[in-house]
Amino acid sequence: MDLTSHDETKLGGSFTLPGTLLTVHRMGYGAMQLAGPGVFGPPKDRDAAVAVLWEAVASGVNHIDTSDFYGPHITNQLIRDALHPYPDDLVIVTKVGARRGADKSWIHDVSPQNLINSVHDNLRNLEVEALDVVNLRAWGNNGQAPSEEALADPLTVLIELKRQGLVRNIGLSNITPKQLTEAQAMTEIVCVQNFYNLAHRGDDDFIDDLARQGIAYVPFFPLGGFSPLQSSVLDAVAAMLQATPMQVALAWLLRRAPNILLIPGTSSIAHLRENLAATELNLSKDALQQLDSVTETKPSNAA
Repeated sequence: MDLTSHDETKLGGSFTLPGTLLTVHRMGYGAMQLAGPGVFGPPKDRDAAVAVLWEAVASGVNHIDTSDFYGPHITNQLIRDALHPYPDDLVIVTKVGARRGADKSWIHDVSPQNLINSVHDNLRNLEVEALDVVNLRAWGNNGQAPSEEALADPLTVLIELKRQGLVRNIGLSNITPKQLTEAQAMTEIVCVQNFYNLAHRGDDDFIDDLARQGIAYVPFFPLGGFSPLQSSVLDAVAAMLQATPMQVALAWLLRRAPNILLIPGTSSIAHLRENLAATELNLSKDALQQLDSVTETKPSNAA
């Protein structure tokens, strides 16, 4: 697999979303962990959550990923209270396609009314007149892996909200290349959020195709699902570089392709600083060879 080099500039360099004037640093921030346990209810320490947001923006982060079903409502309200009025270059990306149950459950809901309500909830709680980017979250296999579910109906709703000026750009999450093609026949897609990391590389070809199209790819779970053997390789490289495994995993993702944007989340300033420092980590040829030896574990019943 080819590991594409990136500009050695602040926070991993920059990337402009296609067809827009939105340019972001490649290292961003995911706000999900600012809510309470289970991404539900308020944080234990509201001041600490606000301080993390301040620190991120003060450090140059200008891409924040969020959703109004984090909390619900809590995370967006924290972003608003901490950062509004927003810096001119700050891009806030949100997502729709689910709602929360009183039991903290995640309920897939792409009904027209829920999508409309979700967009208006985001607008109100972020206190903005229009949303920079709204990702439609496809559910797939219990929300964990893409399937070929039809996206035309929910996309039609988002396209109408875009026509009304409430949504500026549309992205997709947890999707397949086929779903992207179908969506692009309806509207421009500026970004894709999918499960991808050093150990789970099922989207390798997809990432390269998106790079050719100039579309951003935003991996979630950058350390999710590692086996002990895979973790041992990552730990060894981290020890060699005097870095943390998470820093190495993030640095590898930045090297993987120029269209990859990172949104690691944390509720700790110390952890935030570690994540941002990953952009300065120099992965040697030897380190890259060791990391590239980590291959995805296939299911036992795989063909």
